[in-house]
Amino acid sequence: MAEPRPPLTLAARVLGAVLLILLLGGVLVSGSAWLNGQQAARQAYDRILLGAARDIAESVRIQEGLPVADLPVSAFQLLAQAPDDRIYYAVHGPGQKFITGVDPESAVRVPEPGSGGPDYFEAKLNGEPARFVRITRRFAERNFSGPVEVVVGQTLRARKAMTADLMLDALLPMAVAGLALMAIAWLVIRTALRPLEAITDDLARRDPYDLTPIATGRLPRELQVVLGAMNRFMGRLDGQVEAMRNLISDTAHQLRTPVAAMRVQAETAVAEPGEAARRHALDRLLARTRSLGRLLDQLLSRALVVHRTDSAPRLAVDLREVALEIMERNDHALLAPGSDLRLEIGEDPVMVQADAFSLGEAAGNLLGNALRHGTPPVSIGAEQRGPDAILWVRDAGPGPGPAVTEHLGRRFNRSAGTQENSTGIGLSIVASVAAAFGGRVDMVREDDGFRAALVLPAAEEKP
Repeated sequence: MAEPRPPLTLAARVLGAVLLILLLGGVLVSGSAWLNGQQAARQAYDRILLGAARDIAESVRIQEGLPVADLPVSAFQLLAQAPDDRIYYAVHGPGQKFITGVDPESAVRVPEPGSGGPDYFEAKLNGEPARFVRITRRFAERNFSGPVEVVVGQTLRARKAMTADLMLDALLPMAVAGLALMAIAWLVIRTALRPLEAITDDLARRDPYDLTPIATGRLPRELQVVLGAMNRFMGRLDGQVEAMRNLISDTAHQLRTPVAAMRVQAETAVAEPGEAARRHALDRLLARTRSLGRLLDQLLSRALVVHRTDSAPRLAVDLREVALEIMERNDHALLAPGSDLRLEIGEDPVMVQADAFSLGEAAGNLLGNALRHGTPPVSIGAEQRGPDAILWVRDAGPGPGPAVTEHLGRRFNRSAGTQENSTGIGLSIVASVAAAFGGRVDMVREDDGFRAALVLPAAEEKP
């Protein structure tokens, strides 16, 4: 099987397009030059034929009642301007009576007279194409009255040669100009492609992990558009790579201690002789297992949210439906059995442009923090205040300390009083979702408790 041909370079494609344009233009100009040359040659040699025919007609005189033609030298001098052509002339009196001319047997077929002026026509002269002119001179004398017809013709060799010369005279300068234009086009193309070569060299020298934007300040506008899209793509890719690095780093860092503790507690449970001590060790091992499960869930949830906020399409989402879905899932019954959870939503939609899954993860983490660390009753709701669409969770407690709120959004943000089963990732997920959709996280102490809210730009509801 033959190997596929390598694709043409951009310079070769542009140069090929320029060459094609020049060739098409050359074809059009050649056709125009040919037609103009034919017309010029026809007009020039038709004037020669007409001049010779008129000279012959003027030389006709009446002697003893008969027309006589003394052929003038000037007529043959005119026809001699086409030395390679065969010539024909004939003078006829009334009734097509032959007066003088070439051998009558070689006479051409002359069409019927036209309007009385010079009649041009084409016919064969000894089997060769030729051009003829016919003029008529009328006599009205005492001993002779009637028309005398003069026909003069010549073959087309000189006309064709003149047409070819005129065409070459037009095409040769155009060919030279075309070659010059090709050379200039090549230089222009190479100059225009130098920024691409510079970009290629810059990318080739980069470290595989270097995803910083490419400078576009001194580049042409077309390349700025392309590189702008490339820089945005590299920015998104950098965010994904950074998220992957964080996931790997966080997983390695956070799993080391729980796994070591689980191993120690398992060994303790095996080594304990007493039933009560063994039972206590198994309870501790179960708690560690559950804590590790929650840690893995939130690590994966954070990685998934970071990925979706960058790649998932923005759709119209009603924050009331996000809050209602969380209530219907009833996950709070597992997080805090017997907790008093309330839903507070109005009748008006609270629309945003975002990813519903990411909003659900953020709202779930806000609610989980309130249920684990807050004071009942806990409420979740959605409302719109001016340009802001707000998804909030409120509890009756005082809220987290300043150490937590000041470092909002950092992973593993925990205070000294945080419970052991807390991972410290939940608020970082909420902060990531808020940043991805152009919003923020508000934590406010109110008269009746503490409220944590995801605040996003409100969007108009689509009909």
